[in-house]
Amino acid sequence: MRNERNTIWKIVRALNDAESNGGLWLPNIQRPFVWSEEQIEKLFDSIMREYPISTLLVWRTREKVKHRKFITDWKDSLKVSDAYVMENADAKGMVLDGQQRLQSLIIGLAGSYNGKELHFDVLSGAKASPEDIRYRFRFLPAASAQWPWVKFKDVLKDMSRGRKLAMEVAQDVCAAGPAGLSDDDAKRVQKNIARAQHEFISDENISYQLLDGVDDPDAYTTEDVVEIFIRANSGGTKLGKSDLLFSLLASEWALADEEMEELLEELNRTGYGFDRDFVLKSCLVMLGQGAKYEVTKFRKPEVREAFVKNWTELSDAIKAVRDFLHGKTFLKSDKAVPSYLGLIPLIYLRYTYPDQWNATTGREDYVLRTMLTGAFSGTPDNLIDRCVKSIDERKAFELDEIFHIIRSDGRSLEVTPETIIGTRYGKPQSHLIFNLWYRTFDYEPALEDNLPQQDHIFPQSFLNSQKELNPQTGRSRKMYWADEQHQIANLALLTAKENGFQGKSGELPETWIPKQLKDDPGFLDRHLIPKDPELWKSANFRDFIEARKALILERFKPYLQSSQTVGEDHVVEALA
Repeated sequence: MRNERNTIWKIVRALNDAESNGGLWLPNIQRPFVWSEEQIEKLFDSIMREYPISTLLVWRTREKVKHRKFITDWKDSLKVSDAYVMENADAKGMVLDGQQRLQSLIIGLAGSYNGKELHFDVLSGAKASPEDIRYRFRFLPAASAQWPWVKFKDVLKDMSRGRKLAMEVAQDVCAAGPAGLSDDDAKRVQKNIARAQHEFISDENISYQLLDGVDDPDAYTTEDVVEIFIRANSGGTKLGKSDLLFSLLASEWALADEEMEELLEELNRTGYGFDRDFVLKSCLVMLGQGAKYEVTKFRKPEVREAFVKNWTELSDAIKAVRDFLHGKTFLKSDKAVPSYLGLIPLIYLRYTYPDQWNATTGREDYVLRTMLTGAFSGTPDNLIDRCVKSIDERKAFELDEIFHIIRSDGRSLEVTPETIIGTRYGKPQSHLIFNLWYRTFDYEPALEDNLPQQDHIFPQSFLNSQKELNPQTGRSRKMYWADEQHQIANLALLTAKENGFQGKSGELPETWIPKQLKDDPGFLDRHLIPKDPELWKSANFRDFIEARKALILERFKPYLQSSQTVGEDHVVEALA
């Protein structure tokens, strides 16, 4: 291993360029690019402030390693599989540490981010505290960018080729600005252009450690490199544990990225939020390795081989439980699923005992009750393992025993009136409850604007404006605090038409509800709104809330049970 240095401009030119000593590329063990526009902009500010860039790690090799190019014009819709290039035995550099920084640099200096190019405010640069932005960079559409915002890559281009001096580029930038530019502003532009030249073109600001497997092919095997990659990335927060584990899997399985990408796309096509972390944990459980994430599990060749050999069956089990969730529980969106981890025992059942899957009763009850109570919140690895052990011992998913295991782990399965009524606006549980309440809503509209919308029946603007006299101080005080405003008894799930233009639009219920009833006679029953018009009046907010609480609890009566009866009757009746 040896240390090297180079300029930012030369490093960026070497990305994806086989003519530049083989070029720099990304091995398939690297995760996708995840930085946001703001993170990239802050990186460029840091460079202009002469803050050091962490050392990169590069492996030079001739091995036919599956690899991909850096993306010049980034789009959120891009897939990792779109960037793969032909494997070859030529000398090349694989970036093991520093992907996010290098990907950000090529986007800013040679490409775009979702169609927007990086611009620099040439009048920025005034002294600022370390936590604030000093040199302002921003991704802007070229057509809307106005001086002093200039396209940063254009500022550097002529200087990098030696066509113009920094002073000449600064003069061109000033000439493009407003007439009568002050001397101070002109000096600021000159200073900023000169600094940009030093930091990006002249100074060797990037250092990297080179693992040379070209001159000495036996020095680093692929296994060595994967181990170095994991150790280099496991000390900080740059990679999650699932990313590190996936790198080990990808080293064994060339199609890992594509297969995982296709699976997640299929799982989430109707609005769920399954991720790679969940898939890996589910697969570990199905392969008998337990739910806990441990790098040592993926270091076992037999585990990696089992992933590849059984991938079709593993992914089919996950897809089957996803289809069950969507078709049998009415939880049709990510917002309605507080945690996916409780699905893993069902996935294990479907994979290990497929003949038992359709014969198993109580699956809906299990899913809905564990999600309503948050039974698999926190770190449930041991709980998942105990549920799996029970399934193996009985060769079946016996609901009584599974619920006993959950309760013996100190987790409640009790759905009380407070579980329902105590839910508040914006909380994950509110989306779950609304999905169970409103069975006929379209949660997968063609237009995102037509998604169901949570809103307050008595508008916040009205409730915030109401005051009452404080008898102790003689001063006015707020009558309805946030907790009272945001309770589920003041919430409804509305269509875009009901809530938007010509709909609710902040009206009080005494004027808004009669309008809805003209075209929709079932409006009150669907939204569980008390039918007494007196309760719709502004002065009767608290009476309205109490009456509506009773209607909501009646609607959820099949789910409710007291602490004395929990565990005696597990069957959840379907809501009417």
